[in-house]
Amino acid sequence: MNVSYQWLSQYIDVSGVSAVELAEKITRSGIEIDHVEERDKGLDNIVVGFVVEREKHPDADKLNVCKVDVGEGDYLQIVCGAPNVDAGQKVPVAKIGAVMPGGMKIKRAKLRGVESQGMICSAKELAMNDKLLPKEMQEGILVLPGDLEVGQPIADVLGLNDQVLEFDLTPNRSDCLSMIGAAYEVGAILDRPVTLPSEEVQEEGTQASEHISVAIEAKEACSRYTARYITGVKIAASPLWLQNRLLAAGVRPINNIVDITNFVMLEYGQPLHAFDADKLENGRIEVRMAHEGETLVTLDGQERKLDPSMLLITDGVKPVGLAGVMGGENSEVTETTVNILLESAKFDGGTIRKTARELGLRSEASLRFEKEVNPEAVVPALNRAAELMRVITGGTIARGIVEEHAGQTERATITLTVDKTNALLGTALDADHIASLMNRLGFSILSSEEGTFEIQVPGRRGDIKLDVDLIEEVARLYGYDNIPTTPIEGATTPGHLTKSQRIRRELRRLLTDGGFNEAITYSFTHPNEAELFGALVPEAKPVALAMPMSEDRSVLRTSFIPSLLDAATYNRNRKIEDVALFEIGSVYITKEENVSTLPEQKPVLALLLTGHRQPSQWNVKAETVDFYDIKGVLDSIFSYLGLSNRISFRAERPQDFHPGRSACLYLTTESGEELIGTVGQVHPELQMKKDLSDTFVAEILLDRLVELADLEIEYVSLPRFPAVERDVAIVLDRGAEVGRLLQVVKKAAGELLESVNVFDVYTGERIAEDKKSVALSLVYLNRESTFTDEAITELHGKVVAALEAEGAELRK
Repeated sequence: MNVSYQWLSQYIDVSGVSAVELAEKITRSGIEIDHVEERDKGLDNIVVGFVVEREKHPDADKLNVCKVDVGEGDYLQIVCGAPNVDAGQKVPVAKIGAVMPGGMKIKRAKLRGVESQGMICSAKELAMNDKLLPKEMQEGILVLPGDLEVGQPIADVLGLNDQVLEFDLTPNRSDCLSMIGAAYEVGAILDRPVTLPSEEVQEEGTQASEHISVAIEAKEACSRYTARYITGVKIAASPLWLQNRLLAAGVRPINNIVDITNFVMLEYGQPLHAFDADKLENGRIEVRMAHEGETLVTLDGQERKLDPSMLLITDGVKPVGLAGVMGGENSEVTETTVNILLESAKFDGGTIRKTARELGLRSEASLRFEKEVNPEAVVPALNRAAELMRVITGGTIARGIVEEHAGQTERATITLTVDKTNALLGTALDADHIASLMNRLGFSILSSEEGTFEIQVPGRRGDIKLDVDLIEEVARLYGYDNIPTTPIEGATTPGHLTKSQRIRRELRRLLTDGGFNEAITYSFTHPNEAELFGALVPEAKPVALAMPMSEDRSVLRTSFIPSLLDAATYNRNRKIEDVALFEIGSVYITKEENVSTLPEQKPVLALLLTGHRQPSQWNVKAETVDFYDIKGVLDSIFSYLGLSNRISFRAERPQDFHPGRSACLYLTTESGEELIGTVGQVHPELQMKKDLSDTFVAEILLDRLVELADLEIEYVSLPRFPAVERDVAIVLDRGAEVGRLLQVVKKAAGELLESVNVFDVYTGERIAEDKKSVALSLVYLNRESTFTDEAITELHGKVVAALEAEGAELRK
């Protein structure tokens, strides 16, 4: 809700409190103000001018030379290129020295040899939201009403010397979807009285009931319907003050009748609708539910298919409006309209919400009805709008209101005690203080005895239903900052992250620092997708949803990889070739064909890499990622978790992975080895189906890693004795896994091995075709003493013997 500071000041005295200060006070009282917009964005020295003469530029077909009166005696000569400028117009004129909202300074200039002493402005040049203006006012200069005084500051004329407070309302505070509701809120905060608009109506002529009638058939969906009859209206543009109010609220002016209904809706929070009374059958209104298959063309020109859950306004013969949502095109107010039937009603919020949702048609009116409007504002809003129509359009208001009740709404009465208020808030407020806060809110105190109040809540505050609601009002008006802090008593336990939470947080930090982006994908997927990448839990069966939103989201996922592949495809389709994604979450596992129990949730980390490791530069070519990039990421993770010595990679062929560029990960435990992950390139056929280049993925079960992870940092003193390096080249079968040999080396050397690395793999001459040569670099370190030649020879020989026992031969 956009609340104009100037408009607000008509209902409550806000003198001495700037818009920014007021926004701070309102925010501290419980309603957040998102933004305070300054509508006057530098409009000094811009005034109303009168175009006295217009002539064609002697040397430019598209330019005009205008003589403009700005109230300073001498006329200004201004060169203007707008096609709609003409003599006799009132226009905004930026005089020499003015600085436009966009920063342009107006100077004396010559255009094609003709001097120009200012600029005639468009709405956009004045920083107005021209999208809210009629189309004819969006093109060219802004033509002002002819009754304006020449020389007036344009900011005053257009209401731009104003600030707009943007209320960010929670669903329970629908009372502030109106200027009067906002005024009551500000009045309570500032402890100042609210002045309401006059409800006086000048009626004359015949009774309204002689021309119109009202009947409610759907009494559960419409508790009250009221109408007035106005004759002899003249449809035209609204006066400037009314247009300014609507523009400040972000509403587009249309014509005087529609603008008045919108103005009063913003003022009271009560939506209204004006029908062309002559288009209704005998001026009759019937409120009923729609019939199956019934249709209505709404004011936006769209034909709407209705169902029996939707509330209609009809004239007994045809539908003329969707109650609380939008009027019908067949009863629209047009330039030829003379007589008006003005509607003000109380519709059921649930019914309106369902209609708006079913039709995908949200309006300012439905927004308010959905949150339940103030039943006490139905008649005051009707009278206010009718009187404005009389004054602005020259219409005549027929005598009386035609209405029908389907039920009376009574004000809520709530018992509030001083003791409970202080007990919940931790305050020491007395009865007089609480009573003053209730009075500031405009709540009636029916009785007050021994610290107990009977409070009557006005209809505009439908969110107040219980005594705790009143206590909340006391708290926010007393001031949250004034409520004393109370230490927690008794033994307390400081909060902390669980081991699982800590590891997940650290994994996110490690991966994002390493250039990955975190993805959050759907937990639901297509049944065909759920059958992919099932190597981790091969016996798992996808769990079908009872009421899926679509077939593409009809089962719970059993793997993250299909969703990450879809995310990579989405990026590739948008020319983002280099993608690094990770996701941490749960997959859903069951082994039952017909699920009768909740599925098991398994925490999983999934990774995806595709594209280039680094972009090309002037001295470096772009390099595409490969298997070892994603394996290196996993090695870093296992190292951080203190599990490097427990993890082994085996060259296996998991489902839907590339047969030669994939592996399974095993965790060594006291009871044996457990499969905890898969890694590798996506199968080429699946890559082609997903329209991806070489893509590498990994998926790791986290529960056992979390259980065994050791995040404690151990500090080791720097070695005092020198390390010894030895290299060894061995020949083994081409299909042998080097990783297995590394494990053999580590086991044989024990704690004296500082590191072991592969620095060369060779196949070719002097090596049998079915063999390969692998060169290892071993670093030995004894932290207690310096190695002797005998000791290092014995240790290295032990390692070589262990390798030979595995089938390796020393290369000669």
